Amino acid sequence: MTKQSSIYQSVKLSKDSSIKIEDSLVIEAPLQININNEAYTVVMRTPGSDEALIKGLLFAEDICKKNEDLKLSVVKTKEDYSTIINADIAKEKLGKGYLNKRTLLSISSCGICGKKELKDLKVAGNTLKRKDTVCIKSFIETTIFMFLKMKELQKTFKVTGGSHACAIFNKKNELLTIQEDIGRHNAVDKCVGDLISNSQLKEAKYMLVSGRVSYEIVSKAFLAKIPFIIAVSACSSLAVDFAKEFGICLIGFSRGDKMTVYANPQFLV
Repeated sequence: MTKQSSIYQSVKLSKDSSIKIEDSLVIEAPLQININNEAYTVVMRTPGSDEALIKGLLFAEDICKKNEDLKLSVVKTKEDYSTIINADIAKEKLGKGYLNKRTLLSISSCGICGKKELKDLKVAGNTLKRKDTVCIKSFIETTIFMFLKMKELQKTFKVTGGSHACAIFNKKNELLTIQEDIGRHNAVDKCVGDLISNSQLKEAKYMLVSGRVSYEIVSKAFLAKIPFIIAVSACSSLAVDFAKEFGICLIGFSRGDKMTVYANPQFLV
């Protein structure tokens, strides 16, 4: 069976304790799909059943409806589970969806979908430099306050139960913006865009998200120079890897007075 999780060192925090633990995180890695030896798109996925994923995606996108019209072959795979697979489909068998050059159905929940090649995933910029640290006890209290504020203002979620939220606060723990969307990444983009519109992006310090954190959300926070990401749910393996590289303090499973720090715990003392 293909490995689908990895062990990461992390720190579990509460008001009364700080414990180093080993945590299992779901693996997130890019899969580049070529069609007839030309790069078509990249999707982020958990390794395993890649051929089934491609067949299902091409079916949904009206690119190839019949199994017998499709031949898949692995072009390259690496130790970090990034993989390139070519789909060989006769030109006369290509469906109308191929001409759209990506109208991927999952775009609202996968911010990376639509990239064509693995090299497109690189994010340029210098590691964020921290000049100050935050007291653990006060940080936990602040986080509880910020999540309560975010929850209070999630109007769409209260009505539907089906939207994600992102909220961004400044160093004084003041709410700068909150946005909701069906897609986690869209909510983040809306928040950053709102701050740009109001010339407040430089004030952003804490990004809170209602769901899990994957590679794309960490990249968006890095580009916006936001040093803290705090999530209600889990973090993917690639999110942790990039947060460490980018100098972002990444926190998951923030619920009440408990949370798990996956990257750069030295910012909390």
